Parts: sequence; C-alpha cells; structure tokens
Amino acid sequence: MIRIMLADDHEVVRAGFKMILEQDPDLKVVAEAADGAQAYAIVAREKPDILLMDISMPPGQSGLVACEKITKDFPCTKVIILTMFAEPEYLFYTLRGGAAGYVLKNSSSEELLAAVHAVAEGGSYIHPKMAALLTKQLVKGGEEEDRSYQQLSNRELEVLQLLAKGFTNKEISEQIYLSVKTIEAHRSKIYQKLGLKTRADLVDYALRHKLLNV
Repeated sequence: MIRIMLADDHEVVRAGFKMILEQDPDLKVVAEAADGAQAYAIVAREKPDILLMDISMPPGQSGLVACEKITKDFPCTKVIILTMFAEPEYLFYTLRGGAAGYVLKNSSSEELLAAVHAVAEGGSYIHPKMAALLTKQLVKGGEEEDRSYQQLSNRELEVLQLLAKGFTNKEISEQIYLSVKTIEAHRSKIYQKLGLKTRADLVDYALRHKLLNV
C-alpha cells in the first residue's frame, strides 16, 4: 500500500484528489494539510511515502519553502508538486529543491495516478507540457538575460528572496533583525525598482532570474 499525503489550502480540492487517488486499491490518503508548515509537521509524524503538494499556499507557509525543507529532512517521503503553475521557472526551482514530480492540476486522473506510481517506484514524473517547456528552455539557454535586479542593494536582494519564498514581513523582520516598517520600505523599493505590482509578480521575477539560488 502506498501511503499518500495531500497538501493544499483548499479543502474541496483535497477532497477531489483524495477521491481520485483512492479509486486505486494500492493507494491510501493517510493525512492532509492546508499549508506548508502543517505539511512539514505531519510528514515528520506520519512519514508518508508520497506528498502531493501545491505551490501556492498561505504566505510564510508556501509549497516552495516546504518542498525544500521536507525533501532535505525527510528523504523517505517523495514530493510531487501538484499545481496550476505551468511556467518552467517553478519546475526548475522545485526540482532543484528535491521534488520528484511535477503535475498540473488540469491533468487527467490517469496521469495523476501514473505520476504517483512512477515516483513510488523510485522514478520521477514531469507533466508532458512541462517536459516540453523544460527542453525548450534548456535549448534556449540564457540569451537576452535581464539583469535589472543588479540595481538592488544586498539587503533588498535578501528581502526579495525571502518574500519570494513566501515569508511575511514579520517573519522576515525576525530573521534579519530589522523592524517590520523597514522591511515594508525595502519591499516598496524592490517593487519600484523592478516594476512589479504584486507578490505573484515578485515570485515570478525571482524564479525567472534564478534569484532564490544565489
């Protein structure tokens, strides 16, 4: 029996995937979590074989952060990213973070089950659309690279990285020993310098420019 855990901040989504997974007699959903912090704590306790986890969950507890922590601390649990994000940057980052699979939420039931079995057997699985984008990106290489982030100060770059990983202003202030007001000022300057409007824009920018790994 393959023991599976689901991590997604929408209960109805978890219920839908649980129903699909448990149609297979070899699969059993043994735990659920609504954010990355919960996922980490439950994996530590339950040690599931597979963790199916969304990227986009509450700030400070996102799948991006949890994927790295879980694969590092609990290698017996294999992580499959289950997301709506079809950008290759997210694929690159999660694979570097230790994920064994990347499946889009609009995939068929058959594909989801195939991904779980492939990873459970020690392999990996990447959604065909994402595999094609990965190949294209590797062929394209780093042509016409935008280096606008170089105008950021070292402190601003540090704040950008933490924001992109999903940490809140308060959590960042505690990590780098600055006031919340100062973090907010840094964030405002980052958005202004890079022409960004939302946290989603910031995450996308950081991933595209591989700033989470510098």
